[in-house]
Amino acid sequence: MLPRDRIRAALARDVTTGGKPALVAFLTAGYPEPREFLKTLRAVAGAADAVEIGVPFSDPMADGITIQRSSQHAIEKGVSLAWILDELERRDFELPAPVLLMSYLNPLLAYGYAALAERAAKVGVSGFIVPDLPYEERAPVATALDAHGLALVQMVTPATPAERLKRICGASQGFVYAVTRTGVTGGESTLPPETASYLAAVKAASPLPVCAGFGVRRTDQVKTIGKHVDGVVVGAALVEVLERGEEPAAFLEALRA
Repeated sequence: MLPRDRIRAALARDVTTGGKPALVAFLTAGYPEPREFLKTLRAVAGAADAVEIGVPFSDPMADGITIQRSSQHAIEKGVSLAWILDELERRDFELPAPVLLMSYLNPLLAYGYAALAERAAKVGVSGFIVPDLPYEERAPVATALDAHGLALVQMVTPATPAERLKRICGASQGFVYAVTRTGVTGGESTLPPETASYLAAVKAASPLPVCAGFGVRRTDQVKTIGKHVDGVVVGAALVEVLERGEEPAAFLEALRA
């Protein structure tokens, strides 16, 4: 099974059996403490269906204050893309859930697409999410990742026109990331009233599992979103759990309840 197919298999949901929506959990690499990164990753991977590891970046334009703060803290402690790959290589345990790196484009470009794809595949990464990579400019990254069976997950928003939505969903790999609102991560916890119709449109256009995120914090939101798509992405809320020193697995398991 190719790494990208592992993501798809982990997030596929048989709605006919009443299965609960999948959970995609985001954590900022090395936050709040770099030496605890692998321990935290192991706990999160054991409770989620897939894990996004956020690569700290100095200008995270799609992220709200929580993830901005965590990124800055991690950068100050020396966390980088190369550090993350080194940590993944030295782990001595299997990851029960597929792992993706969520990164802005600059760190990937600086590392080199071909070298990055080869190294990422070797250390157990299954795919990438790149929020500031336009659909029209994805080819160099996609080609490098495709050579190693890695996914390049595409993102859509409520502002994505219908025809463009079809094209983006058709180009995605692993899953389609449906942003639930315009704006940044975290923020208001109330879902917009048009969320249901928007998610239904994404689901209808996508041949892959669809997972929705930005602002998901509560069990009732997971339940509501799960009526329309295959899974939910939990980011800022989980970062805050880690910031408070609480158990991430317990938080994720409570969201599933």
